[in-house]
Amino acid sequence: MTITTMDAIKSLVPDFEGGVSTTANPDDGETIIWNNPKIASVTLEEIDAEKTRLLAEWEAQEYARNRELEYPTVQELVVALYDEDDKAAIETKRAEIKAKYPKPE
Repeated sequence: MTITTMDAIKSLVPDFEGGVSTTANPDDGETIIWNNPKIASVTLEEIDAEKTRLLAEWEAQEYARNRELEYPTVQELVVALYDEDDKAAIETKRAEIKAKYPKPE
């Protein structure tokens, strides 16, 4: 997962309405062009810190992404509403997946 400068700025400025763009720069990799004075107050240090925070947040949710891939489908859940055996199998499968991908403390 790559967290971009724009991702960080949008996270730091909740009512972000544009006013900034980025371009590739051979010297430092990226140049930020500020077109909105409200957003221009965001420092490069704040952007880097926010990128780090957003990446850590994304990484912390790996267990949830893994679980989602293996959980029963909506169709399987609907069928389980009408069949006790299917419902028991679904509950067992969910418990196994939760044990396989535990939620971090």
